[in-house]
This record gives sequence, C-alpha cells and structure tokens, in this order.
Amino acid sequence: MSEQFPTGVIIFGCGYVGSALAEALIARGVRVGALTRNAQKAEQLRAMGVTEVVVAQLESNDWHAELNDRYAAVVNCVSSAGGGIAGYRQSYLEGQASILKWVGSQTVERYIYTSSTSVYPQDGGVWVDESAATDGAPETGQVLLESESLLAESSALSAWYVLRLAGIYGPGRHYLLDTLRRGEKTISGAGDYSLNVIHLNDIVSAMLRLLSAEVALQSGIYNLADDAPTTKAEMVAWLSEQLKVDTPCFDPNSVSPRLKRRGGHMPNRRISNKKFKAFADWELKYPDYRAGYANMLE
Repeated sequence: MSEQFPTGVIIFGCGYVGSALAEALIARGVRVGALTRNAQKAEQLRAMGVTEVVVAQLESNDWHAELNDRYAAVVNCVSSAGGGIAGYRQSYLEGQASILKWVGSQTVERYIYTSSTSVYPQDGGVWVDESAATDGAPETGQVLLESESLLAESSALSAWYVLRLAGIYGPGRHYLLDTLRRGEKTISGAGDYSLNVIHLNDIVSAMLRLLSAEVALQSGIYNLADDAPTTKAEMVAWLSEQLKVDTPCFDPNSVSPRLKRRGGHMPNRRISNKKFKAFADWELKYPDYRAGYANMLE
C-alpha cells in the first residue's frame, strides 16, 4: 500500500515508545511535536529533531495555549505518573480528556492511543481477540477502558485507533534478560502462564502504518502482540540456554509490586493479533520472542 504521512504529528508521552516513534517519523521527513513532563527528556527530544517540545502535566489544560504548530495526527502513548490508581486516572483518563479538549480546536485526521492487553481478564490459556469481554478487568484495566471509551464518544475525531499493547520489550528494555545476566537464582511469580509480548520496533511499524495509509484505515480497537505466546518458563529456559547460565526457579509465593497493582494474579491467556494484521496489511518483523531477542543476545 502507498504511504502518505501527515503534515505534522504530535506525540503525547515521549517515553520508550514515543521517542522511538518520533525518531522514525523524523527520519522520514515528518514534522514532529511532543509533550513530556520531564525537562531532561525534553532536551533529548529537541536534540533528536523534534521541532516543538512542551514540558507540562498532560492532565492540565495549561499546555493547550503553549502549542503553536498545527498537527494532522495525534499519538497518545503516555505512561502512568505513579501514585497507584490515582496516578493511573491522572495520566490515562484525565490526560486523554485534556488532549481531546485540545483536539476540539484543531483539525486532526488520525488519533492513535496505546492501551494495554491488561484489560482482558480471561484465564485458562484461551485465545483472546478484540471481541472478548472485559468485565472483571483489574482496576488499572478499568481505567484504561474508560480512557479508550473517550475516543469512541468523541465527535472531534474522524479516525481513531486504540492499540492494546502486549508486554513491550526491545533495546534497553529486557527485564528477563537482565535478570538472567545478573545470575539470579529465583524469579518472582509462576512460570506456567502465557507471556504475550511485542517488540518495540513492531509497535513503531504498526503506528507508521496507521499514520501513513493513503486512505485512513477503519477506526477501532486492535491488539498488538507477536504471533507466538509462550509460557514464561519456556522463555526463561530458552534465554538461559542462549546465555549458557543455569535456569532459575520460580517462586509463586513472591508477588512483584507491578503484579500487585494488577490484582496479584497474572491471567493465562493468549492474545490474538489477527484483526490488526488483516485490516492493516501488516507483518511483524519479530514474530516471536526468539527473533526479537536475537540482536540483544549478540
């Protein structure tokens, strides 16, 4: 399919994913703006070539008057500001509402929002697609669902996309690999549930596909995960073999702070990516974790 990027893209929340997207867009000659709450990050973005950078709290409306350029596309990939569930609501729900209020005074052709597959409560190893019920999602997932619904209810958007991301990994973000390299003998939690992951580069390529499609693709909710969910134990065993270290044991009685925020239990379900691949005519560069970890292992 032919590509035609918008005249300008603004990225809200330029962390791990947002910075990688900004870099990819700038490399393609696209004008990029950004909002971040981190002054140091702002300097890095300016050095990267981001033309307009605003340092502000997203949930505030103060930044609306600070943006001078016009943008045809919006990407909201903010992360939690911390502070438990209140921080989730502040970043995801109040932040989304603030952006949409600003969008009402703009002409935005496409809007991308990165949500999470944590909204799915399904268990038992079942396959989960976008039609799956989200009743019973953990409290953090419920906040994300509320934030997603703001897009569907907005009259200011002509095309919007919710990307429910699986666990993100890539350069500089490889928790399991770091754990094994440190020689840890025990890993918190169980290893018998399926890990659903997506490589950073594949997230960026999916966003580029949505932004550059000559005719806007159908608005909606899409899962982004690789083709091959696998149990955490399998992944740890394979990585241990590649690193030539002993495979650590799992401690089901040890619950990480992150897991506590998600209800203390990691559901065992496999996320389907078929909808996005079909709608967007998109292929993964890293269809499974082995392909994704290859360069990092080198």
